[in-house]
Order: sequence, then C-alpha cells, then structure tokens
Amino acid sequence: MTIQERIGRENPSSQIGFMASYLESLSLVERLHRLLLDVIKDEFERLNILEINSVQALLLFNIGDNEVTAGELKSRGYYQGSNVSYNLKKLVEMGYMHHQRCEVDRRSVRVRLTAQGRAIHEIVHRLFETHAGGLQDKNVLSLEEIADISTALKRVERYWTDQIRYIY
Repeated sequence: MTIQERIGRENPSSQIGFMASYLESLSLVERLHRLLLDVIKDEFERLNILEINSVQALLLFNIGDNEVTAGELKSRGYYQGSNVSYNLKKLVEMGYMHHQRCEVDRRSVRVRLTAQGRAIHEIVHRLFETHAGGLQDKNVLSLEEIADISTALKRVERYWTDQIRYIY
C-alpha cells in the first residue's frame, strides 16, 4: 500500500491535501539543505580551497566568534550531523580551530576558530551575503516573504521539539 493510499484510509479527505503538502515540504527542506552544501562546495572549488568540505565550512561559519563545546554545537542548532567529533578533530588538525579542555569538566573540549578558520567563515559569509542580495535584487523573495518562511519554519521546529520532549 502506498503512503497516499494509507493516508486516504486513515484520514478524512480534508487532511489528505495537508498531509501531501506536509510531505512535499519535508522533502523540500531536505533537498534545500543538500543543495546548500553543494552551493558551498562549488564556491570552495571555484576558490580552489579543497582541503575542507562544505559541512566543515558551514560548521566554521556557524561557530563564528563563539567558543563552544561539541554538545553546544548540536543544542544551539549549529550542527545536525552525527559525526561532529570527526569534523571537529579534522578542523583542529588542519589548523582551522583551536581546542582546549574545559577547566570545569575535563571530559569536555571547547573549540574556537583560528585566523584560518575565521577566513573560511568570512568566505561563507560573503557567499550568503551575495545570495541574499541576489534574492532581493531579482525579486525572488521580499523581506516580508523571507520573514514569513522563517516564522513558519520556527513553528515547525518548535512543534517537533515538543514532540521529542513529549516522548521522553
């Protein structure tokens, strides 16, 4: 039985359209994230910066001027991958990040960007700045439309977070 058939059996017809739109939105969010990583990858290839991948570049962008632990990266929403420790280790080894054991909890390591890491942060920042300008200049999105998208996605985020808390 296809998901559409199951939806039709389990839900009244008024919810079928909502469910189909919800599934389409989920697919779009996933595709957009992968596309974002491809856009970053292409920019770094254009600049001939090949030693770090797009996930690592986005991680450096999101850390910015902060000093954080691996756990904070996930809780603050900076990083969603399961291999955060691997990427942090590689970034430290390549000189993009400093790491230091936390004085309070010796098991915890705090990381911050080096000058080399800040340079990568700046490249990604400029890329996003260019995209934001292009979206506005070409009338792809207005300020109000991007605000509406952000508001809607934050509501979904809050709902999903509540669902996780409810389970535990």
